[in-house]
Amino acid sequence: MVGIGTDLRPRLLDALAYALCAAFAGVTALTSTLPPHRAWGAIAWIAYAAAVALVFVIGRFRVVPLLFAATALLPLLVEAVQRSAGRTGRAQEEVLVVEQMGERLVHTGTPYLSRDAIAALPEPLLGYAPYQPGMSAFGLPRAAFGEAWWTDARVWFAVVTAFCLAYCMSLLRPVAPSAGALRVAQAVAVLPLCTLTLATGGDDLPVLTLCLLAVAFAARDRPLAAGVAVGLAGALKLFALPVALVLLILALHRPPRRRAVPFALAAFGIPLLALIPALLTGPAAYLENALRFPSGHGLVTSPAQSPLPGHLIAGNVPGGRIVALALLLLAGLLIAARLLRHPPTDAGAASAYVAAGLTAAIMLTPSTRFGYLLYPVAFLALWWALRSRDRPAPTATPA
Repeated sequence: MVGIGTDLRPRLLDALAYALCAAFAGVTALTSTLPPHRAWGAIAWIAYAAAVALVFVIGRFRVVPLLFAATALLPLLVEAVQRSAGRTGRAQEEVLVVEQMGERLVHTGTPYLSRDAIAALPEPLLGYAPYQPGMSAFGLPRAAFGEAWWTDARVWFAVVTAFCLAYCMSLLRPVAPSAGALRVAQAVAVLPLCTLTLATGGDDLPVLTLCLLAVAFAARDRPLAAGVAVGLAGALKLFALPVALVLLILALHRPPRRRAVPFALAAFGIPLLALIPALLTGPAAYLENALRFPSGHGLVTSPAQSPLPGHLIAGNVPGGRIVALALLLLAGLLIAARLLRHPPTDAGAASAYVAAGLTAAIMLTPSTRFGYLLYPVAFLALWWALRSRDRPAPTATPA
């Protein structure tokens, strides 16, 4: 008989978590004002509800890939097929924006529109592309082959996400307890924060999983591979920059220090290389899209307006935007000071620093959204997985 203190308790906790996920998905299906979200909820709540029982029948570990397939991939494919058949409202705006980036890259050599070109659009918001140039790669299939379910940018977000997550799990297996690795998989492949995002929009998931993969490479003492992974993430979104900086400090405090050089070249060189064509073609357009618009100086306001502290301060306190940015700067300085005085000595500590920094940024930035919390949640799960490791990482073949 299974002991309550050994195997049954974690299954009960998982079942409770899946029941809460099912409730969230059901409420989303009934009440969301966003059609892609309602479509996701209508499918996902059934899968989450089934998982409450399946966790006792097939085990905690086998449930995770099934849930990922049923709550992220299945709704994504359903919505992609419906969208290709002409049904509107089956993708969030960021999917259209990324696909347009790919088309512009093919036809003009840059994924960005100038400020004047954006102003001339009937809906200027959709003209903005607040990403790094590498994100346009996910729009190239539609630019090359036209409208089809498999050219939907979300399909390629999912391909990269699944590959990076599977690779990350294989790297963690020798250096993290299986229960800890399970929490990382659940954070990325099961929680609605991620499955809803991947099924309806999805651009954050490749960035997140590439960053997690970079930390997993660092845990296996492979700095060059870590630099390549986080560099690719940085070519997609600036969210990867704090991860790269923390991992650089980790590399500098691991002997031999000279191995921090290939890490830095890859981590910061890849985003710079991706940036060169856009800067040569239209530097003003890049600045308008990637810097002015996210900072609130575009022609229209960013739709990222979740009622987190930074947004509430900016909207309700005199001079609130400056106050929020000052608090963000202060938080950044405090974390940086702590980082320099007590640098991370392992990948688990690095994950904790990344989680703290991203949480501060998400909470205090004037234009933000709840969905971005998937980053610190996943890094906290990774910290949890690595924190109990009491042995050095096994020597791996150099990347």
